[in-house]
Amino acid sequence: MNVRIEPSWAARLQSEFESPYFSELTRFVHSEYAAGPCYPPGRLVFNAFNLCPFDSVRVCILGQDPYHEPGQAEGLCFSVADGVPFPPSLQNIFKEIEGDLGRPVPASGSLRRWAEQGVLLLNATLTVRAHQAGSHQGHGWERFTDAVVHALAEERNHLVFLLWGSYAQRKGAFIDRARHLVLQSAHPSPLSAYRGFFGNHHFSLCNEYLMRHGETPIQW
Repeated sequence: MNVRIEPSWAARLQSEFESPYFSELTRFVHSEYAAGPCYPPGRLVFNAFNLCPFDSVRVCILGQDPYHEPGQAEGLCFSVADGVPFPPSLQNIFKEIEGDLGRPVPASGSLRRWAEQGVLLLNATLTVRAHQAGSHQGHGWERFTDAVVHALAEERNHLVFLLWGSYAQRKGAFIDRARHLVLQSAHPSPLSAYRGFFGNHHFSLCNEYLMRHGETPIQW
């Protein structure tokens, strides 16, 4: 595995990397990747961080688990590599953007373009075993990504956090709503999208908040 993390994040998260739990997590992940296919590829495990340095973050979207089928995961929550068919949740995200902002559904499901504009696309768990959703949960990734959210919420101001579904909402429950904009709704999965995700207008609300605080809106 060729795993590297962008220097500004490495500095912020140094205490996590030096903690015993992270050593255990590293051993677990290495053993899993050695035993059989896991996703994303090792070089993309920290892709969300490498594309979006700490001081560049303007928006944080919290996901749960990487996609677990071949060729899908690229280290960015909800995103799939160019040429990969859109998973249902991503289809629904694009539908909401089209309804909210009038932007047509793009040809590519890669959200790299969002990350490069300052959108941290953070899964709670950064790796997964092939074909087994949730297989790397409970081994330390959640503690690590909690530290990421804490660092952003405590060291930055006027960020937008998009929390879709109960899992993301629990993970972001501590965020100071007076200091940041926290937008919550149902998850975009087909099981819940019609129970509050569609029509949430999160993308326009996010951009309005950014512009009020002197930031350029995201080109969703």
